[in-house]
Amino acid sequence: MRTTLELTLSSLSTVGDEFWFEDPGYILARPFLQNAAIKVVPVPVDENGLMVEEGKRLSPYAKFAMVTPSHQSPLGMTLSLERRMALLEWASKAGSWIIEDDYDSEFRYQGRPLPALKSLDRNDRVIYSGTFSKVMFPGLRLAYVVAPVSVLARFQAVAYNLNAGCPYLFQAGVADFIAEGHFSGHLKKMRLLYAERRAVTQCVFQQVLGDRVRIDLRPGGLHMLAKLGDHEDDVLLADRAREAGLAMHPLSRWYINAKPQQGLLLGFANVIDEKDAMRIAMKLKRSMS
Repeated sequence: MRTTLELTLSSLSTVGDEFWFEDPGYILARPFLQNAAIKVVPVPVDENGLMVEEGKRLSPYAKFAMVTPSHQSPLGMTLSLERRMALLEWASKAGSWIIEDDYDSEFRYQGRPLPALKSLDRNDRVIYSGTFSKVMFPGLRLAYVVAPVSVLARFQAVAYNLNAGCPYLFQAGVADFIAEGHFSGHLKKMRLLYAERRAVTQCVFQQVLGDRVRIDLRPGGLHMLAKLGDHEDDVLLADRAREAGLAMHPLSRWYINAKPQQGLLLGFANVIDEKDAMRIAMKLKRSMS
C-alpha cells in the first residue's frame, strides 16, 4: 500500500493537501502519510464504516480519502452501500480522489466476495489498489493499481521514475497463472482452508481465554479481533505475548483522535489445526496472567 500511496501522492498531490484517513486505520500507512507534505485528517468509523458526513464536517474539500471498504482495517466491518454512494458523491462534487485499499477482499467466508467501490464509480474518482502478497505469498511483493484514464499518463511517468518495480518474470508468471485459470481455483481452495482455520481459532481462543476476550467473527479477512475490557492494557499484553514468541498487534495503537478500544489483532492463516490453536491460546493465556 505504501507504494500505491507514494505513486498517487507523487502524481496528484500538492503541498498542504488534506487527506481523509480512517480512525482507526491502517497503521503501516500512517508514518508515510505523516512524513509527506500533506495534512492527515482522521475520520472516525462506526459499524457502517467511514463516517462520510463527519469527514465532510472536518474537511469538506480534502484532496484525498483513503478507505478499506471491503474489510475495514483493523476493525473488519464493511462500508455500507449508503456510505459508499455518499463517499462517491462527495468526491465527485469536491473534485477529490478516493484511494481504495482492497487488501484482502478475496477472502470472504460468508456469501460471495463484495464488488469493489471502484465498480460503482461513474465519475472516475477512485484509485483502486490491490495486492498478490496475501492471495499468493508475501515474498512476491507484487501489487497493482487501477487508475482513472484522466491521470494514467501521470501515473505511468511517475511510476517509471519511482523504482525498478517487480521483476518481469514474476509479473509474467502471475499473468500466466491467472490466464490459465489456476488463480480462481487457488482462491477457492484457500478460502475453504482459511474458513476452517478461522472457525477453529475463534472457538479455541474463546474457550481458553474465557471472558478476558470477546472474538466476534467478521465476514472476511485474514485476522480476527480479540476485544478486551477497558481495564486491560493491550499494549502491555501484546508486549508480553511477543516475549512469549507470539506476534500480535495492540488495537489501541491504530487510533489517532478517536477514543481507542482495547484489543489484540490475531492472525489465523498459519494456525494448522485445533491442537496448534490450543498451543497458541495457552501460550497467550500464560502471557496474560
